[in-house]
Amino acid sequence: MASELYNTIDALSREKGIDPQIVVTAVEDAIVMATRKYYKTQENLRAVLDRDSGKINAYAVRTVVETPEQVEDPLLQVTVEEARKTDPNLQVGGELRIPKPTEGILGRIAAQLAKQVIFQKVREAERDTVYNEYIGRVSEVVNATVKRVEGPDVIFDIGKAEARMPRKEQSRLESFAIGERVRVVIARVERAAKGPGVVVSRAVPDLVQHLFQTEVPEIYDGTVVIRAIAREAGERTKIAVMSKDKDVDAVGACVGMKGMRVQSIIRELHGEKIDIIEYHEDAVTFAEKALQPAKVSKVTIVDSGGKHLEVVVDDSQLSLAIGKKGQNVRLAAKLLGWKIDIKSEEEKRQEVEQQMSAMVTQTATPLESVPGLGDGLVEKLGAAGITTVEALADMTPEQLEAIEGIGPKTVEKISLAVNNYFASLEGEIAVEGEIVEGEAGVPESLEPGTEEVVAGGEGEVLGAETPVSGEEHVSEEPVASGDVEAESSAEKLPLDEDSVSEKTEQ
Repeated sequence: MASELYNTIDALSREKGIDPQIVVTAVEDAIVMATRKYYKTQENLRAVLDRDSGKINAYAVRTVVETPEQVEDPLLQVTVEEARKTDPNLQVGGELRIPKPTEGILGRIAAQLAKQVIFQKVREAERDTVYNEYIGRVSEVVNATVKRVEGPDVIFDIGKAEARMPRKEQSRLESFAIGERVRVVIARVERAAKGPGVVVSRAVPDLVQHLFQTEVPEIYDGTVVIRAIAREAGERTKIAVMSKDKDVDAVGACVGMKGMRVQSIIRELHGEKIDIIEYHEDAVTFAEKALQPAKVSKVTIVDSGGKHLEVVVDDSQLSLAIGKKGQNVRLAAKLLGWKIDIKSEEEKRQEVEQQMSAMVTQTATPLESVPGLGDGLVEKLGAAGITTVEALADMTPEQLEAIEGIGPKTVEKISLAVNNYFASLEGEIAVEGEIVEGEAGVPESLEPGTEEVVAGGEGEVLGAETPVSGEEHVSEEPVASGDVEAESSAEKLPLDEDSVSEKTEQ
């Protein structure tokens, strides 16, 4: 039959939810400490509780060795010859127990010390039990009762332990009264110096998910699946749902008839707004849904690998899409798991115009690229601040002549070099003095030995017999068909109308 002491230990263990052997070990350790303090010894002491009598016996334990030379510390070791004087059955390696009387001699101070040790051991065992109980229940929703309020924290009774809800885990819309029962989520379990701290929350998305599972049977049986939740406690929650049955509307099931189901959840959350969105695998379509109630004009994937979206909305919808303090777009980004940039149509238009302007901007060409300019001329122009072909082409002859060291002839040289450079870029090559048959105003039907001269401004065509004023005239000597003298006027025909008029006037 168990003693009264052991029955007390057993009752204490059941109350604290710990193993009775832990309390027994705590009592034995307390007696050991009290005994060592009383005898002022460094011997290896051990205490044993007799379950039937309730008596605790203390012993000094020494290890049995074979020879005296092996005894390093007489308080901890004893030879086998000395040990067998007390217990003839002892062998080398065994332990010799020497009783230490404790009854009636330990006193009040030793008893107080033993009490402190027992309480400490029990508290440590209780902490380990609570930690092991709740560490596997993180993210679980439990019913809790408000026990007290300590500053910004609320203390709850969750059954076997107390739980703490710090301010950041609370919704700004909620306040609690002593004795009120609420549903909370076990956020984490901390192993602190004062014991394991169970931290609960009403601000995590898990609470909203649990409430929907409770209120919506289609979610509970798996017909409707919650794919993502983004929440800012006390403000707004966005939840994306998807139906596995084509005949079941996922959003309608969550809203319920006349909104009864979602209104029940909103009341539980003290008026927090909830947006229920249909989930889509396509990120573009999902983004359009997630930014509701704003209407989206266009969604573009900027970087699929980096999960970056660009959303364009009408100018009147920009503030609605962003939301109060950026809340709407922030929750949408959390729901999608993508980075979202929102721009108005006007901002996008300006951005496109800037990009187009940058595309048409020509790269400046250095003067060294023009073959007809010498190094000395390039240096003179560079000293005057002209370093590109484009800047040189925009200057007038007067502006060029104003530069020191540049005269009219040099201006003509610059003009010719720049014109040839731009002509070469367009694929045109100017060759002075060369006449291509059928071009430059010489008709292919003109008979050999004749020339066609246009009178200045009159448009009259003069034949071969028509005398031409000036030194040039048609040779009177007969020529072979198809041959033209090198000095004939046909070879010296001007290439443009102005030159023709000038020759005629002469």
